[in-house]
Parts: sequence; C-alpha cells; structure tokens
Amino acid sequence: MAQVQVDAVGLKRSGEDLFPGCDYRSEALSIVVVGASGDLARKKTYPSLFDLYLTSFLPAHAKIVGYARSKMSDEEFRGKIRPTLEKKKCSPEVLEGFLETLSYRSGKYDSEEDVAALHQYLEELETAAGKSHTNRLFYFAIPPSVFSGVGGAIKNQALVSGQRGWNRLVIEKPFGRDLESFEKLNSVMKGLFHEDQIYRIDHYLGKEMVQNILTLRFANSIYEPVWNRNYINSVTFTFKEDFGTAGRGGYFDEFGIIRDVMQNHLLQVLCIIAMEPPYSLKGKEGASSIRGAKVNVLKSIEPLRLDETVLGQYVADDVGKNPGYTEDETVPNGSLAPTFATTVFHINNTRWDGVPFIMKAGKALNEKKSEVRIQFGSPPGCSAMFDQSETVVRNELVLRMQPNEAIYLVMNMKSPGLDER
Repeated sequence: MAQVQVDAVGLKRSGEDLFPGCDYRSEALSIVVVGASGDLARKKTYPSLFDLYLTSFLPAHAKIVGYARSKMSDEEFRGKIRPTLEKKKCSPEVLEGFLETLSYRSGKYDSEEDVAALHQYLEELETAAGKSHTNRLFYFAIPPSVFSGVGGAIKNQALVSGQRGWNRLVIEKPFGRDLESFEKLNSVMKGLFHEDQIYRIDHYLGKEMVQNILTLRFANSIYEPVWNRNYINSVTFTFKEDFGTAGRGGYFDEFGIIRDVMQNHLLQVLCIIAMEPPYSLKGKEGASSIRGAKVNVLKSIEPLRLDETVLGQYVADDVGKNPGYTEDETVPNGSLAPTFATTVFHINNTRWDGVPFIMKAGKALNEKKSEVRIQFGSPPGCSAMFDQSETVVRNELVLRMQPNEAIYLVMNMKSPGLDER
C-alpha cells in the first residue's frame, strides 16, 4: 500500500502520480476570470477554483486575476469573494493562502488598451513565477453580448506566444439566445481562436450527482435492464428556486426561465438519462462517445406541443414581503418573460416511445429543489392482489441534485403490526 501524506493544501501520495496528464502543474499558470465582479463568478467560478486548489489540481504558484468594469482594489475584491469561500471546510490558513493568489484589475471589456494593461500585469506575475513555460486560461463569466468584443481584445493583446505555452478560452452558457445568434457568435469566436482553444461548458455538468448518473446507469446491473419503456412510466425533471430575480431581472429578462435553465442544464441531464450506452467513458474517446449518444437523443425528440406547455410569471406574495417579477426595478415594464415553465418531451425511439419526459422549472416557488424522478410502472396484477382501499404507490428512483445530494428509491413496504396495510 502506498504511503499517503496530506499537506495543508491537498493530497500527495508518494510513489504514485495523482495527476496524470497535468503537466501544467509544473508550469506558470494565469487564470483570468472575465466578469469577476458578477454573480456567476462569485457563486460558481471562484468556489470551483478553490476546490481545485484544495485538491492540488490548481498549483500553489498559479495566479487568478479578476477582470471586470467595476473599480475596486485587490483587498476589496477578496472581501467580496471571501464569504462564499468560507462555506468550504478548510483551515483559515488554507483559505488565506488561496485568497493571496487572487487579484483584480478593472477595464472595459472591448478596450484593447485596458486589455493590454492586463497583459502587462500578467507578464509581471509570470516572470515572478520563474517558470520556463507560461499558460493562460480566460474564463468568460459574462453575457454572450460582449463575448466578441472582449475576445477580440484578448486575441490582439493578451495571448502568450505558442512557444511559451498554451492559451485556453472557457465560455459559459448561454452561448447566444437562439440558433441565429449562436451561429453568428460562433463564427466570430472561431475567427479569433482555434477550435482546440475554445471550451464551451455548462457548469451543471460539473455537479457530482449529474456526473454520477453515468455510474448509476452503467456500473449497476439492476438498472440498465429496466431502463426503458417496458418498465418506466415517466421521467420528471424539476428545478425550483425559492427566490426571485433579486435585482438580476435585467439579465434574466433577456432569456427567461426556458433559456436560462431548461434548454441547457435540464436538457443536458435529460440526454444523460435517455441516451444509449456510449462505447467508452474514458478520456477524449469517451467525450466523443457521450456527445454522439446525446446528439442521437436530441434528434429523436419531437417538437414540443403547445397544449402540453404552461408558462407563468410570479407575482407578489399575499403579505407583500416578496415583490412580483415586474416589480423588480431592473425588469422592463410590461415584460412577458416567463419565470416558470413546464412542458413534455417525447423521445421517438425504441427505448422511450410513449414515455413522457416532463420538465418543469421556476423561480420564487415554495422551495429550493433540483431533482430527477424516474417513476416505474405498476406491478402486474397488484390492484387485484391487495385490498382495494389501499393505494399501491409506484416505485420511484429519485436523483436529487440540490439541496443535499442524494439517491433514493421509493418502495412499498408493509406497516409494522398485524394489519396487512
């Protein structure tokens, strides 16, 4: 058994490479979070980078530079990020160590002059690292409307040369708001960067429970044989938030709940639930196999039906504590953007023909919850076998993404005692 040594930052195992293929750990690494002052960066991007730091996938000498239009000092920025990171289980010393890697620079997104100043600052950090190779990763936590402007400025002013290291561009959803805007934006970005430099991501795929669906389905012999129309009655995807737009109405109103959550986060989960087994889950070959299996699902989905779709918009509560959507000062007057939607997907293939995939999502609802509920059919003959007054509940496999990730199975059991209920 290999000897294990735990340090203040992460895990190291003597005699064993815990980071195969991670050559960047021995090279200078600059991560630029574009849109660092925004909600996405504070809630998702920086906590994820902290997770990488805690597990030593992010080398201690890496530097993380926030870039946005808001003016603030390094200390002010760290103070803004700190409360989110304090939720992680770690010592104060480790947290302070990570915060020391953070800095902040302000500038206009489409200003080549401001981005050139950012480039000069990055060079100073990289020179101080004393490494022969330098790599840069730019993470876009910004609306797609400014992708092309900042992308052009970075292309012209802030890339390292190919001899010194690599450049990567990570683009978060949404990538446009419809097919036309996607194709236009994609054309612009591909004109600025090589395809192998661009990473388009949906952060929902990074959730532990979402990743676990592949293992649940394909590493357990009890599920795949019944994972079809012969045994499954319906599949329901639920995404509920117990808060409204909270001042983010200007951004949300451009997209609405369908574009914000359903056609990306939940549709990705639907594809993983419904796809055929990929031929591999390992490395680049696995990525290609999974992508192909997802595409086949999407091609099998028939157009949504209006008579199976409901849209809604939340209003103020009865006690006046929480305002309605259109009462948010950042929401345009008379907005019809949906904050709630439910619809039914029909997948026309041999595995799922006739099984409804129900998707519902909304803001300002009664609870915060995100789950997949797979309902199985009733056991044959059970209605005649048991007392007619007793309801035999259908079995359900529930995958809860939030809060408190869990997988559980709803089953029928006899109540304790002499009664047969």
